[in-house]
Amino acid sequence: METSSKGLLTQLTQFWNLLDDLAENDPERYKSFIQQELKEGKELSAGPEPQFCLQTRILKPTKKLLYINLCQWKRVPAPQSAAHPVPIRVGRPEDISETSDAYTVISVAYNPEVLHGAEEDQVRKDQLIRMAMECIEQRFQISLSHSYHATKFKMKGSIQRMKQNLMSIQTDFRDLKEKMRKENTLEAIRTSSVNSPDHFPQLLLPKDQVSGKPLIEELSSTEIQVDMKIPAHELKIVKDQNEKPLKIELKVELPGVNSASLCDLHVSKDDLLIVVSEKYQLHLNLPKSVDTEMTTAKFIKDKSTLIITMPLV
Repeated sequence: METSSKGLLTQLTQFWNLLDDLAENDPERYKSFIQQELKEGKELSAGPEPQFCLQTRILKPTKKLLYINLCQWKRVPAPQSAAHPVPIRVGRPEDISETSDAYTVISVAYNPEVLHGAEEDQVRKDQLIRMAMECIEQRFQISLSHSYHATKFKMKGSIQRMKQNLMSIQTDFRDLKEKMRKENTLEAIRTSSVNSPDHFPQLLLPKDQVSGKPLIEELSSTEIQVDMKIPAHELKIVKDQNEKPLKIELKVELPGVNSASLCDLHVSKDDLLIVVSEKYQLHLNLPKSVDTEMTTAKFIKDKSTLIITMPLV
């Protein structure tokens, strides 16, 4: 694991050096690249959003109530065509025990275009639900009831836990340096990082189980195999002299981290995610909507502290 971390750090350092060279030799292309990355990164960093919730039952190995949160998420690719598999992202099961009942919650995500296309087509909507249930059965080796119904509420459980569950993704930078060296352009990197942000195995369902319709491919989590700690942090809303809220300031302590390049930061108007590979992960729902374009981050090296300033909209 230590060797893997050093290798990733070396690749990241080389990548940033190449960006520095581009900034010096071709400022206009560098500026265009950064602007494009910020725009696309903003879209991709937005978390999954719940659309509707289903209730069914687990029959085997243990009978239990199951809630399936169907979500939309731009990070899940849209199918290339009607003849191609439909990508799906399946989160880990979360077992919940309450005083009067025990149940399991599993969150599933499709690309927004897939769900929007099924809004007025009940047959298509039912097909997506059936495919999701089939995918859950195959992945977790369980048997589900064939009957289900939509609940009155949009989702079951905590929206923060749902997002954390589905967003546990690692980025692979192994091909970035080679692509830049071969083609001497950042366009290849942009295309690689946007079209293939993650490297997922595929699961194809048998045709006879989906009535000859397009198949489905599962995007399984690339889960981090070490304990990710929640770092100590302090969030406060800064107000002016008239007590009007101006901005949100977040201070995150990251002991053992000595460079900002090790911190993966994603900010949307409603939430924030910080990941330091193999060390820390922090996901927060923000108390107020923020201006992501004006958000700034500062890393204090001698204190291993990250300070994020997010103006309010």
